[in-house]
Amino acid sequence: MQASATPNAHPQLEASISHLADLIAFDTTSAYSNLELIDYMEEFFTNLGADVTVLPDKSGEKANLVARLGPADLPGIVLSGHTDVVPANPKSWQSDPFKMEQRGSRLFGRGTCDMKGFAACVMAAAPAFANAELQRPFYFCFSHDEEVGCLGAPAIARYLSELKVPPALAIIGEPSEMKLINGQKGKIAMRVTVLGEGGHSSFSPQHVNAVEYASRIITMIAERSRRYEQDGPFDHDFTVPHATTLTTIIEGGVATNVTPDTCSFIFELRSIDQNAAAADIKALIHDIEATLLPEMQRLSVDSAIEWQELFAYPAMGDATANEMFKQLEPILPERGGKVSYGSEGGVFEVDGGIPSVILGPGSIRQAHKPDEFIEIEQLNQCLAFFDKLNAWMKY
Repeated sequence: MQASATPNAHPQLEASISHLADLIAFDTTSAYSNLELIDYMEEFFTNLGADVTVLPDKSGEKANLVARLGPADLPGIVLSGHTDVVPANPKSWQSDPFKMEQRGSRLFGRGTCDMKGFAACVMAAAPAFANAELQRPFYFCFSHDEEVGCLGAPAIARYLSELKVPPALAIIGEPSEMKLINGQKGKIAMRVTVLGEGGHSSFSPQHVNAVEYASRIITMIAERSRRYEQDGPFDHDFTVPHATTLTTIIEGGVATNVTPDTCSFIFELRSIDQNAAAADIKALIHDIEATLLPEMQRLSVDSAIEWQELFAYPAMGDATANEMFKQLEPILPERGGKVSYGSEGGVFEVDGGIPSVILGPGSIRQAHKPDEFIEIEQLNQCLAFFDKLNAWMKY
């Protein structure tokens, strides 16, 4: 991989590209183990003299990594990323999604922007961090299973919060085009299972059609989203300035001549106010059940609607009043408002008591797509910021 055509190329740009190629080669789709990548990072940071802690999950198939450079007895800064990626169907890609390919000024591969590009920059900058006389510590934190609900980050947040001197601020390296993000929505994901009564479809008026009732529930969920859009509450610093609901997966039915007795689907609520999210879900469930359950149970007393929370992660608040943030502000890049996508920032804030911001290379518009890419210039900008951060951490 070559970055020689990049204007004002950072001295560590080639190293970041090399690290990124190595990281992309690990297929860390959330359904698979990330241990090989964690082993790779553990060796790398250990060789730099970092204090490294690996936090395995209960299965032993996944792990988080925390590495510290600098003194442990002063508050420091977290540089945080996740190691997992969303699935990639090779048939939809122009190149192997797990073999990084350069085309012009772009690097293609699953995870290039979301978010192994950030991890590659951290690794490229880490030798300079290790050689500096740091007056404050860096904590490099890499988690598992962010893409399926921020499942790994709580263990990191708790570990950091229990240190004698916890970090003072976390920088979450999600793709933000190297603009500072000071707010992020929270999310609750729910599975809904409609239990009806089936039978031969020629007697369908006597049955409780689970698919049809599921569709009515989905319509009510969509109506709730339209109410958010029309009535708020609003926060226009967000890319989408109100809460949203969305149905994402549905399955039900067994044959064309059978009234379906079960149907399940998954929907999400993304909230601008984390304190209101649970109450909003509760109100939505109440409205749906009050409207539909009596009608269903007139035909079959065993009819039911079951609700299961799959996962939830908290919103990330505004960290600009934090003392460490105020000290860093002169070297921070321009602000980019607040984002509607999820990150581990809320987990660090709520579970770890560590105020957080989002700042990382790449565009979220490229994430989760075939032919995901990151602009080389974004890596260049990230490395330049790390130079400023490294200089600041020495004083």
